[in-house]
Amino acid sequence: MKWFLILWAGPIALLGSWYGLSYYDMSFGIFMLTRDAHDLVFRIYGHILGIPPESIPPLVLRAIIFDSMLVFALIAFRRRKKIAAWWQARRQSSSRAALASDESLSSAP
Repeated sequence: MKWFLILWAGPIALLGSWYGLSYYDMSFGIFMLTRDAHDLVFRIYGHILGIPPESIPPLVLRAIIFDSMLVFALIAFRRRKKIAAWWQARRQSSSRAALASDESLSSAP
């Protein structure tokens, strides 16, 4: 599971950092981080896909959000017993705290 998360988060972090640095033209002397390279990459992808280049980033963001939801659902499914035990313990501790506060209020003069 650890490798699954690493292999999921690594490309997202790499893509996000490239997009952010190239969008704001923080190139540090590297051509791939310039705004010209940013625009060129999206023009090429837009030409290949047959859509306007400015519509690609929102589509990528939606895909990342959808994939992230699937990954977190898979993690939750695999750890459902631990989550259920944590939830039960939390409910019991909150009900005990509510009972204790009710008892302290009823014993007040």
